[in-house]
Amino acid sequence: MQSAGFGVADAQRRDTADPLAGWRERFVIEPDGPIYLDGNSLGRLPVAAVDEFATAVRGEWGGELIRGWSHWIELGREVGDLLAGPVLDAEPGELVLSDSTSVNLYKLAAAALSARPDRHVVVVDQDNFPTDQYLLQSLAAERGLTLRPVTADLDAGLDTEQVLAALDDDVALVLLSHVAYRSGAIADLPAITAAAHEVGALVLWDLCHSAGSVPVPLRAAEVDLAVGCTYKYLNGGPGSPAFLYVRRELQAQLRQPITGWFGQADQFEMDSRYAPADGIDRFLVGTPPVLSAYGARAGARIAAEVGIEPVRAKGMALTSYAVELHDAWLAEHGCRLASPRDPQRRGAHVTLYHPNAWQLCQAWQDAGVLPDFRTPDRLRIGLAPLYTRFVDVYEAFHRLREILASGSYRSYPVTRRRVT
Repeated sequence: MQSAGFGVADAQRRDTADPLAGWRERFVIEPDGPIYLDGNSLGRLPVAAVDEFATAVRGEWGGELIRGWSHWIELGREVGDLLAGPVLDAEPGELVLSDSTSVNLYKLAAAALSARPDRHVVVVDQDNFPTDQYLLQSLAAERGLTLRPVTADLDAGLDTEQVLAALDDDVALVLLSHVAYRSGAIADLPAITAAAHEVGALVLWDLCHSAGSVPVPLRAAEVDLAVGCTYKYLNGGPGSPAFLYVRRELQAQLRQPITGWFGQADQFEMDSRYAPADGIDRFLVGTPPVLSAYGARAGARIAAEVGIEPVRAKGMALTSYAVELHDAWLAEHGCRLASPRDPQRRGAHVTLYHPNAWQLCQAWQDAGVLPDFRTPDRLRIGLAPLYTRFVDVYEAFHRLREILASGSYRSYPVTRRRVT
């Protein structure tokens, strides 16, 4: 039975009033394809990227050959400057596309630790994304440092007061995620950054789930360092290179540990002695993945054209609608909201807990909906604002309610696949 106030006509009215509705046409979407609720893992393919890939492959690589480097040599800076301002609160020359998120995280964390040689503690969120934790464990073991984990609630995210209590004058670096990958909870970036600076520590923020979905006050909060990927809300494509941010005032002070020739002051001088380039370029390493960078540029152009504020407004509206549908339809079948209820405190994804979440995920996929699964027992639902409609959320949750009510999910395997 359809709940009052939650009919398809209501969802259609929301879509009609949506100022971002037209941006959906900028993405490749098959008319009979699945309802896609995993844009926080991999964004959709921009239509423009298809042509850009063709130009890069046939016209430049195929036709221009080595002369194509006249187009490619500045790609990293070009994409970084596109993101500065309209998408991330940064200035041109503070962001650059470079390597993977993990490599960038290592570079900036190592540089920050070297800049605080007399300090011995790194503060990290215990529920931070695994790569962040693994890299810090490695760096701490190599340098004889102590990791000081801060406990985070799996649903509510970081408690700012607990982070502040972990700070003292022996802390060299604080590394946290701005938006929690599991629950979507937003950390208090300004307050934590200010408190870390009061004790003389540097702060490195992981922006993978916030870049392109929520405002990130890098300059306003005087953030030191940040990294993020381009294949989620920035729609750069699978494996597209990540970006890094270094506040301009810090760029000349930090020496990153992987000194490659793209970070050299005059790389084609071929000097055997390393001299870092000026500005953000000193944080580059080797030859960039050109084809993937074209995908990142296509996605960044769309994000820059739209701007972050309209995206944030729709993200809050979509996730609030999903919470309403959960409360009306799914809670009675054993689901529980595993994200903050306050829309100001969550990013553009919501997470639902159910003891049989992996089986539900498989059943939902077979019903034509692509969500995500994360341990422990959580359905993660990414509502990318540029192309997700309210009718998509309505139909997806309607199908999930039927799966729960019928119990059909119980026939699916309990054992998880490698990719969930």
